[in-house]
Amino acid sequence: MSDSERYSEVILNIAKLVADDASERLASDIVILDTRRVSGFSDYFVIITGETTRHLQTMSASIARIIKGRLKINHREGLGSSGWVLLDYSGLIIHLMTKDRREYYDLEGLWSNAVEVLRMQ
Repeated sequence: MSDSERYSEVILNIAKLVADDASERLASDIVILDTRRVSGFSDYFVIITGETTRHLQTMSASIARIIKGRLKINHREGLGSSGWVLLDYSGLIIHLMTKDRREYYDLEGLWSNAVEVLRMQ
């Protein structure tokens, strides 16, 4: 296994931890997309729907605790109040969105060539 493959495996395992945590925090429609073949800037996306802006903020803080020490955050965009929080860990990009923002931006449609690795309702 190459270094690149090992890195992608680590990123996927972290993405699954994030998905499990979001599920425990009552998020809905959690999806992990493998973007390696369609994106030059990320290996995986995790897309999570939260009920309220406060819910997004709570999940964002929890995700930061889970990933701390494993990956370095490259960039954070948005506030929970905007209905969309993006956490960029380079190989892993996490989108926390309210239902209306998720429907409006339709990231799964935009990245329809990505492979769906996991879906949790």
